[in-house]
Amino acid sequence: MTLELDRDSKLLRIFIGEADKLGHRPLYEAIVYAAKEQGIAGATVLRGILSYGASSRIHTAKVLDLSFDLPIVVEIVDHAEKIERLLETIGHMIEEAGCGALVTIEKAEVISYKSKRN
Repeated sequence: MTLELDRDSKLLRIFIGEADKLGHRPLYEAIVYAAKEQGIAGATVLRGILSYGASSRIHTAKVLDLSFDLPIVVEIVDHAEKIERLLETIGHMIEEAGCGALVTIEKAEVISYKSKRN
């Protein structure tokens, strides 16, 4: 199956914590698999080294202040309609996980989207 992205696409970002779970599974993993099941073009999970959010609590990867809840950002790119459908699923997942989160959507100008040649 070949997926194509228009130059005018959307970038969905979900900011959560590494310790956030949906059942026994990391929330970030559940989000990526939900995106794949919905046929989303792509998703990437990034692990941060320093952050704070609504609680104003610092999360850091420094050895002396080692946090077990480092920041996680899930980035997902696709057409606006597909992002909107996925957003509903993600909202339910975050609610069920009972965690804090920041979710943003912005315009993404896709220049190239290709898989590598086999």
